[in-house]
Formats: sequence, structure tokens, C-alpha cells
Amino acid sequence: MSSRTHTPVRWMYAFVDRPAERFATACAFWTAVTDTSLSEPRGERDEFVTLLPDGGADACVKVQGVAGGDGGAHLDFAVEDVPGFVAAALELGARTAAAHDGWSVLRSPAGRLFCVVPWHGESVRPPVVGGSRLDQVCLDVPPSAYDAEVAFWSGLLPDWSSRPGSLPEFHVVAPPPGLPVRILLQRLGAEGPVSAHLDLACGTGIDAVRARHERLGAVHLADHPRWTVMRDPAGGVYCLTGRDPETGGLPLT
Repeated sequence: MSSRTHTPVRWMYAFVDRPAERFATACAFWTAVTDTSLSEPRGERDEFVTLLPDGGADACVKVQGVAGGDGGAHLDFAVEDVPGFVAAALELGARTAAAHDGWSVLRSPAGRLFCVVPWHGESVRPPVVGGSRLDQVCLDVPPSAYDAEVAFWSGLLPDWSSRPGSLPEFHVVAPPPGLPVRILLQRLGAEGPVSAHLDLACGTGIDAVRARHERLGAVHLADHPRWTVMRDPAGGVYCLTGRDPETGGLPLT
């Protein structure tokens, strides 16, 4: 653990990262999936939008059009002390990718981008929508970097619950109650670059959620005992999981 004073995470954002030429398609699909509306675009190229829920809840999902690559997903940590959180991350092995006025882009030891941004008072988690909740970013980590990546995220978030997952290749880093997004680390079967994808908790209703997503333009890719792999209309892979949409955990058996 870092020797610095711990800076707690006050809110989380899961980012849907998709190629810039498919940005509008990604926005249309994910607003429908989450029953949200789009904010005004922002950024130098209007490449960022926030998905705004109704009913007084605070947003926890954003979409970014990326200039290179296939995209994927990344995390934003909203904190009161951005420099303090950044310093702790660097001490644990992160690297600075870009420093902006008031916020920073970092890379984890394995190279996955994440952002540290100011907290603006967000506190109300959006509800379950259509039987599912987008509540997890899964970091897909090559075997050689897996243990170091687990240690990094566990050390950076000491007040979160860091524990082995349901299968040997999984490790869960779950936030305290009230925060909307959790982290799953998955050890890949072969070496390669670290990547990330989004997971939705669907409980026992995976088949119904899959059908809804297919009506919205998603494509089914594969079935596993506890999750279903999908591709959204913008080309991004994501998973529907059997976790409880309220708690994020697997149902008791």
C-alpha cells in the first residue's frame, strides 16, 4: 500500500470507448440500453458525451470517440484530491499518460489507461434498466502482468473489497456501497496487450436482456455458463453476466 494518505474515490464513471467514425452509433445504442439521454458533446473534437439518467440519479457512464484503435472501455475515478490520488497511483507503479488542468490520464502498470477527475458531488446511483445494470469494467490482462495488476488496483483502492473471483482467472475489486462501477480483472490465456470491456449485471434474465439488445442492433457472439458475449453496433465487445443487478455479486446457490 502507498505510504501516502489515502484519498477515497467518491464516484466512478465507466467509459464506452469506440472509434470516432462509429461514435454516433455507439451513443444511440448505449443510450437505449441504459435508458438515458445524451449531454452536449465536449472536447476538442466533440469526442465526449455523458449518458444522463432521468429521475434525479447521477450519471456514471460516458462515451468517447477515440482517434486510433478499436476502443474498449476505461475507468474515471472522481476524487476530492486529484493530486493526492495521482501521487498514490504513481507510487504504486502507474505512469502519467497526460496531465490536464485539474485532471490526469494515467496508465496502470500493465498499460491500461484510466483517468482521475474532480468529484462534483455525484452520489445517486442510476436504477436497474430493462433488467440489467452497466456496473463493471473488466480489465483483460496478459498472464505475465496479472499478479502485478491485481496488486496495483488492490493497493490503490484499499477501502474496496479485493478478492478472488468465481473462477481462478478472475479477481474482483468491488467498491463500497453506493459507488456505481466495480472492477474485474481477467487473466488472459495468452500474452498480448492489456485491454478492457464493459459488463452488465442481468441476474437470471440474461436471455431476455440479450433479446432486447439484439433488437437494438447488438450481435450475439458466445455463451458461457455465467455470461454471454455480445458485440454492439459500433463493433465493441461486451458481456451480459448472471450477477445480481442490485448488488453486483453472483446469486447465492
